Amino acid sequence: MLQKYISDESIDLIYLDPPFNSKRPYNILFASNGAKSSAQIQAFDDTWQWGDESERAYSLVMKNGGKSANLLDAFRKALGENDVMAYLAMMAVRFIELHRVLKNTGSMYLHCDPTASHYLKLLLDSIFGPTRFRNEIVWCYKSRPQSKKYFGRKHDVILFYTKTDEYKFDWRNATRPLTDAAVAKYRHSDEKGRRFRLEGRGITGSPVRSQKDVPLELEKSQPELVVRDYLDEKIGVVLEDWWIDINIVNQAASERLPYPTQKPVALLERIISASSSEGDIVLDPFCGCGTALYAAQKLNRNWIGIDITHIAIGLIERRLKDAFRTTLKIFGLPEDLNGAKDLFSRDPWQFEAWAVTRIPGIIPNERKGADRGVDGFGWIQTEKGKYAKILVQVKGGSHKGSAMIRDFKGTLQREKADAGIFVVMESYTKEMKKEAASAGRFTGKEGLFKFDIPKIQIFTIGEYFEGKLPALPTTMRYSE
Repeated sequence: MLQKYISDESIDLIYLDPPFNSKRPYNILFASNGAKSSAQIQAFDDTWQWGDESERAYSLVMKNGGKSANLLDAFRKALGENDVMAYLAMMAVRFIELHRVLKNTGSMYLHCDPTASHYLKLLLDSIFGPTRFRNEIVWCYKSRPQSKKYFGRKHDVILFYTKTDEYKFDWRNATRPLTDAAVAKYRHSDEKGRRFRLEGRGITGSPVRSQKDVPLELEKSQPELVVRDYLDEKIGVVLEDWWIDINIVNQAASERLPYPTQKPVALLERIISASSSEGDIVLDPFCGCGTALYAAQKLNRNWIGIDITHIAIGLIERRLKDAFRTTLKIFGLPEDLNGAKDLFSRDPWQFEAWAVTRIPGIIPNERKGADRGVDGFGWIQTEKGKYAKILVQVKGGSHKGSAMIRDFKGTLQREKADAGIFVVMESYTKEMKKEAASAGRFTGKEGLFKFDIPKIQIFTIGEYFEGKLPALPTTMRYSE
């Protein structure tokens, strides 16, 4: 838990985008070099349904006492014991802990949608105090589909709180450029060619006071009344609390990753650059595909991220390594073959996702229970503008046999895939190897795309821990 592993007042900036009624747990903490980290943290083992976990969270808030306890009790009486109440109880516990770990000069940005933002704001008011509320930022974006039953829901809410009145905020890092019309108003130039506009100096009793664009002649006759406003000294216009210049990560976006709730890097860069400094620690306790961590790394901040799924962890790991060649310190993942076996015994689907993300360029199939023999997939570039389909199937149990390889060959044919990787825990039979070899070879053309690999490769988790990987070209890429 955060309560156990992250010390008081150690975090400079918190950004969180908690899913509403997600019905999935969050419990892995990992950190970049230089940031405080810990062993596995099971802090977000939630389902957003009223039950033992939400009752326990409610009791913790009641035990803590104060305004947040009074408010949560009122919510329970008003709303009853349902999914919304479970969500609020779980979030109240986390808000209390996040307030504790935040430095006195720190800030928190809660990203949510209008479904529950009104409840969450009341909770934050009760914990941080209503005077610590700074902004309700409305992030507007374009997306489909359009509704014919109500006005289109095309915005998220970002609630900005600080722990005290002494906090970091650099407005210069949160500006928008001057419009062409505004630039055109700087119609005068000095002897060095610098453009300016002439303004009143704001002197009480002055005939021009703070008037804009006063006649240039006044500078000659009464220079004490006017001042030059130079265009090259304008940083930009301070942003308002409604942001319309950053769109969602749509299917055509170059930064798009295979993660459904991905937020644009520009959005996180704006928040992090405005409310933290280089070397500060940024915490994202619901880090998903790691956009906040990516932006923090890009802006030379340290960071700590928390998530549960190996889909998210593998994606973040590869995303940051590819972009920054940085070494990540990850906790909660298998560190040896016994750890991999333990993960398989506890959660076979998470084991499959973890095993798939060990292979460069491959992403997990999220269709749990309906994958039709496809646990992961990716593409190999075979020539300019063309990609070959690669499938992965994972078997973590002790069952072995050439029949499984024959079935996998059938899966490749059915899915019209060009090659496949069959992953087992630690060993396989000669018959399996012979059956895989009978599938033939998969070859690329000359030059950059030249390669020659087995059409079916058998790869063991034991080999992974020995530092080995399947034979794949370096031209692998993520799927969309």
